Amino acid sequence: MLSLFIPVGILVLAGLVVLSALSFHFFVLQLIWVALGVAVIIFFVYVDARTIFNSRWVVWVLYGGSLALLVAAYLFGPVIRNTKSWLVLGPVSIQPVEFLKVALIFLYANYFARRHLAIARWENIVNSFIFFVVPAAIAVRLPDLGSAVIFFSIWFGFLLLSGLPWRRIAAAVIVFALAGAFVWTYVFKDYHRARIIGFFDPQANALGINYSVTQSKIAIGSAGMWCKGYGQGSEAQLGFLSEPTEDFIFAALIEAWGIAGGIVVVAAFLFLIFQILRIGALADENFEKFICLGAAVMFGMQFFLNTGSATGILPVVGVTFPFLSYGGSSMLANMSLLAVINSIRKRS
Repeated sequence: MLSLFIPVGILVLAGLVVLSALSFHFFVLQLIWVALGVAVIIFFVYVDARTIFNSRWVVWVLYGGSLALLVAAYLFGPVIRNTKSWLVLGPVSIQPVEFLKVALIFLYANYFARRHLAIARWENIVNSFIFFVVPAAIAVRLPDLGSAVIFFSIWFGFLLLSGLPWRRIAAAVIVFALAGAFVWTYVFKDYHRARIIGFFDPQANALGINYSVTQSKIAIGSAGMWCKGYGQGSEAQLGFLSEPTEDFIFAALIEAWGIAGGIVVVAAFLFLIFQILRIGALADENFEKFICLGAAVMFGMQFFLNTGSATGILPVVGVTFPFLSYGGSSMLANMSLLAVINSIRKRS
């Protein structure tokens, strides 16, 4: 258990330290969500998660319920930071898309485990495609391109890990590439295209579409190997760094705690992924293995997109760093997924 939660503890603690220096309000809210996540973990220490999530009707209720909340956010949610990603329920704001990511992992784990020997059939591939493309299409309309990319990554990761023949995978890639051309032309908004074009010319429009990445690079480049100290990062503290508590928290952390601090966080995250994959390898059933593999794919892609955006090696798509960034829905959903994985570890 400690080998799984020590790296998570390092990530959560590092995020709380950064948040406490930037916003005491966000720091307190994050503490509350962390406490709720810990409660879920303790619950699944005593309850066998496999008996719950291996049921088809349970995973379909989770998926359908999360999808319904996402539709409600799109139809009735307020516009916050130019997106309709939140549902506001009194004093609480939730992001249904975060819970839908985890629900999709459970759905695919159940679906692929039951069809492992027949996954090469086109009907199974098409059905699995529909499961992700429906929420991805809604996410693009919010607009939340980052979540749409994560949905695709989860689906494609399951295809790769399910033993699907390479011919089928190649055909799926070609179909998705054609769909991508359609999305670029008819679905993407102008600023989506501008971000991707700006990625290939980072020096252009440094005060416009490339402003966030430029300031992130300044924050990281000015840090040096060792830290400036708690609350000493000028880019984050003076408001030059965009979204320092979420999308660019990795840059804010490095600016205050140096490249050495960034290395510690990255090492903790990679160790967490290793432990998840190890638990999956030792699990008894395909369903349990698929949950662990799906979690590793989702966490890994979020990490790759977040740090890639912060360092300028990828376009900015608006994805949080798991367990580090501020976000109650993300924290609770991710810790709930870890609680299930720990239950698998405990009973394998």
